[in-house]
Amino acid sequence: MGDRPNGPVMVAMSGGVDSSVAAAILQEAGHEIVAVTMKLWGGESDTGCCAVSDVDDARRVADQLGIEHHVFNFGDDFERDVVAPYAADHAAGRTPNPCIECNRHLKFDRLINRAEALGFVRIATGHHARIVPTARGSRLARGADPGKDQSYVLHVLDQSVLDRLVLPVGSMTKTDVRRIAADMGLRTATKPESQDVCFITNQHGRASFLGDRIPLRPGTVIDTEGHEVGSVEAVELVTIGQRKGLGLAGGTDPRYVIDIDPASAVVTVGERSSLDTASTRLESWRWFDEPSTGSVDVQCSAHGVPARGQIDVVTMTVRWDQPHRRIAMGQSVVAYSDDMVIGGGIAARP
Repeated sequence: MGDRPNGPVMVAMSGGVDSSVAAAILQEAGHEIVAVTMKLWGGESDTGCCAVSDVDDARRVADQLGIEHHVFNFGDDFERDVVAPYAADHAAGRTPNPCIECNRHLKFDRLINRAEALGFVRIATGHHARIVPTARGSRLARGADPGKDQSYVLHVLDQSVLDRLVLPVGSMTKTDVRRIAADMGLRTATKPESQDVCFITNQHGRASFLGDRIPLRPGTVIDTEGHEVGSVEAVELVTIGQRKGLGLAGGTDPRYVIDIDPASAVVTVGERSSLDTASTRLESWRWFDEPSTGSVDVQCSAHGVPARGQIDVVTMTVRWDQPHRRIAMGQSVVAYSDDMVIGGGIAARP
């Protein structure tokens, strides 16, 4: 945003240390800021960023900084655009990324629309990613701290969002963020990291949550030759690469889930080598700049190690340079050139 104020900034404060420091940095730079916290999940939360205590923490940090704080209730939107699709994906045998859908629909759609309606020219968050100006416009790049980089979960943001977004901590390490918070005496300085899925509690777990929303059906486990070798209590809870909870007889070599057929409630397992594949089918792929015809870095989970592969949009596949572990259907696949996000899509059924 430069060194001089450029209109009011709405800072999304989750109640964590990153967004707290983001607000403090912008205030110190002389920007007119207002803090907002999105109330998204109305149920129990003990692992994520939507607990009542998080709203309280955000409010108290705003009080420390002497800035206005407001709470926006987007609970109905969250249920419709994140929670309901999460349950539906599991019913269809997919492994969804609810945090990505929350970013897509809530944090960078509903929030930006609300900000514009209230006269804010920019929004800011505490995400660890960077926005880089290029000849073709703003582009998303990895954060400075490799261990905290969140560009993967932000890859769905388009040009219009990036042009209005400020990421004050993206060029800092997490250690630097906590040091600044401690130096300022912010109450969130030592607050633990939140987990990904805010609506799944440690106490009740995913099975209980989904069981209240979709039918959970027992499934049959077969090997690659079609022999029945085990069973699962709910095929909707199984994911590619899973090893435990498959009802397999002891004393055999480890076997992993290599395919799930939700229609027939059949799970196929194989040896570790059976997880390797030469290509991965894609859906909903889009390039954010010029299409790349050569090998690029491809990341398939929030903190996964990128692998080299070529994106073929004619056949809608990633052709891996080296055999790659199968990716669960529904997971995001994000392409990078150096540290910059250049494309993204979703893994489809093999």
